Amino acid sequence: MQVITAKLKLNPTAEQKEALREVSLAYRDALNYASQVAFDLNKTSSGNKLQKAVYNELRARFGLGAQMACNVPRQVSATYKSLWTKVKQNVTAIKAGHTKKLYKGLDKAPKYVSRTVTLNYQRDYSFKTEQRVSINTLNGRVVVPYEGYNKHLQLIANCAKIGAAKIVYQRSSKTYYLMVSLEIEAPTIEPTTITRISGVDVGQRYLAVEVDLQNKAKFYSGKAARHKADRYHKARKTLQRKGTRSAKRRLIALSGRERRFIADTNHQIAKQIAKPNSLIGLEDLTGIRDRTKSKSGKRASKKQRKANQNKAKWSFAELHGYIDYKANLVGSLATKVRAHYTSQSCVRCGHTSKANRPNKGLLFRCECCGFELHADLLGSRNIALRTLLVRQDWMSTGILSLSPNVSGNEAKAEILSRFSELRWSLDTSPHCICEPSGEQISGG
Repeated sequence: MQVITAKLKLNPTAEQKEALREVSLAYRDALNYASQVAFDLNKTSSGNKLQKAVYNELRARFGLGAQMACNVPRQVSATYKSLWTKVKQNVTAIKAGHTKKLYKGLDKAPKYVSRTVTLNYQRDYSFKTEQRVSINTLNGRVVVPYEGYNKHLQLIANCAKIGAAKIVYQRSSKTYYLMVSLEIEAPTIEPTTITRISGVDVGQRYLAVEVDLQNKAKFYSGKAARHKADRYHKARKTLQRKGTRSAKRRLIALSGRERRFIADTNHQIAKQIAKPNSLIGLEDLTGIRDRTKSKSGKRASKKQRKANQNKAKWSFAELHGYIDYKANLVGSLATKVRAHYTSQSCVRCGHTSKANRPNKGLLFRCECCGFELHADLLGSRNIALRTLLVRQDWMSTGILSLSPNVSGNEAKAEILSRFSELRWSLDTSPHCICEPSGEQISGG
């Protein structure tokens, strides 16, 4: 099953808009109340424990319906679970010496600011004829007309499996949206039907570099996107520094614009990458920040701080998610491969070393066989080769592993050893004998 989110714009009357406003504000107040109760109960992340403590109060004090009063503690407990995970990760990072800063996300009760309402299908909302939706409010149901992307409207009309939804209020345009979760059947694909294998390397200078086994490559430059994102960042900093009422109004208008711009750019790239009958290899980015540790704060140069800012700003995981679901829509599959050393391993002789990337620049030059190539293109070639290996394992075992499942140094070393045997062409360097360097090689 493939899960996508349909964004529907609601077109309520003045009375209906007031009803949506009341229920969204009440739901937000209920979230903050439940968050404080959870904090007082030793920062509990137990949904059942929290529901028993707040359910009656949510019904009586905030006027929420039964299902909404159940959704509130579930949502709050999920928030606390995420925060506890970050606390544990912070403890691990401190022990490993990666940071000295203590995570402060649980020093006080999390506060909810956005006006959102979680709705259950057929209980809190349901679809009617003539493109209308019935939504439960504090004072009964309202039937509101909506509009949206034609493909999403067709899926709703054609009885796709409909899940939970969220009412979202956009302050800049004073508009209410309904974000509906839809489950659609993923295509059944056999390895023998795959006619194209490609690898995708993501980065900052080039947001994505795609290459297939026929050596057809495409670079998706990030220069224009990064320039526009920098303009948003600079405008936001200027307005925050100014701090006047008009500046705050402008900040509200700008809120979310950069995020929507990044999402739109990622959508456009993913649409071009997701071609029919393809097996698309993507890097497994889990732990990538630890593997590509760079200087930060006062120790970093102005250029390094700028690079860190750009790296933190762009959502590469979001791009991977878009490629994944768009691939399913066109009868293809995306799979994850290990990202270790993809930009340091020579596709001609297999030699892996930091020295293959002089000054971490754009040029890859193998110190063993002298092979030279654009570093990002080399990375995408390595990913494509590893994806080919995934397909071979799929054909021999009948099981497609959508993500690397490796635990232990020995298992990891065995897989990396298999990767080192991959070659882009028959034009290898059989007489080149490379001694392994004794240095630690960082991934990426």
